[in-house]
Amino acid sequence: MEAAVTAGSERPVLLVLRALKLGDLLVSVPGLRGLRAGFPDHELVLAAPQWLEPVIPLIGAVNRHLPTPGLDGPIPYTGRPVDVAVNFHGKGIESRTRLEELAPEHRIGHRAPGWAGPEWDDALHERERWVRLLTWHGLPGRADDYRLLLPEVPAPVEGATLVHVGAAYGSRRWPVERFAGVAHELRLKGHDVLLTGGEEDRGRAAAVAHGAGLPDSAVVAGRWTLSEFFAAVAAARLVVTADTSAGHIATAYGTPSVVIFGPAAPEQWGPPEDGPHVVLTDPAVRHGDPFADLPDPAMLAVWPGHVLDAVSRLEERGTAEAPRHLAAP
Repeated sequence: MEAAVTAGSERPVLLVLRALKLGDLLVSVPGLRGLRAGFPDHELVLAAPQWLEPVIPLIGAVNRHLPTPGLDGPIPYTGRPVDVAVNFHGKGIESRTRLEELAPEHRIGHRAPGWAGPEWDDALHERERWVRLLTWHGLPGRADDYRLLLPEVPAPVEGATLVHVGAAYGSRRWPVERFAGVAHELRLKGHDVLLTGGEEDRGRAAAVAHGAGLPDSAVVAGRWTLSEFFAAVAAARLVVTADTSAGHIATAYGTPSVVIFGPAAPEQWGPPEDGPHVVLTDPAVRHGDPFADLPDPAMLAVWPGHVLDAVSRLEERGTAEAPRHLAAP
């Protein structure tokens, strides 16, 4: 069980719940920045999983991280009473209950029994969702305020093209042979290609390296710390990835990226349209099950040639002429 964290400040406490994954944290950055601006005299405590600890200082808005593994137990907070509780976790009864257990004086969340706020809108982009929530409550916030600070650790490599082969679920795993085709062609074009992912993706990355004719040294999946991965993305020439945290990190640092979307809609989770990013997907065939074992058809509609064309457009003309969606094949 996580140890309880005791408040170490005499300031009033604002506690935000976002006990989700890395990509979920990164799309909430505009909301966290808005809360910081709206409550400058409060200690802003973020309840989020322990493993995200290296990332939280890069947001620049959080005073303290409260390790919170999820909603199965009470939020492990002790200390000064919570003045303001903010539900950035979702809209359900579980997250509301965990925050209500803290007996906060004020609640900020979407409309629900005991909670004033706007109705939940499934069509909103996640960056816009939390800013809209703050606006309803009379607080500041900008959906384009998503850039991160640089990690303090040096980048393990600079100017590389990072092909991120991992994904948490099969629905987002683009086929190995297609990643290999992209990696092979990019290397021929002079890119320093490295294959990234978590420790659990090392076998997949090795298979991509073999198919692409890359040396074993190109497989860096599982070798870098989370901070080193952020630094490498910030210093990269290009990122090619499925809809994973790697795409959100590229957005946060303005690193050119090609992001292949499957079950999730880029209108809710994708990079901004005015940045150096290209989304490839086919919404006409999307199944939309994020926990499926097999790649979503919207992802399988994307072929290596589509990715290579997008890379060429990014590097030669910027994003102005780069398509964000594929037509149905």
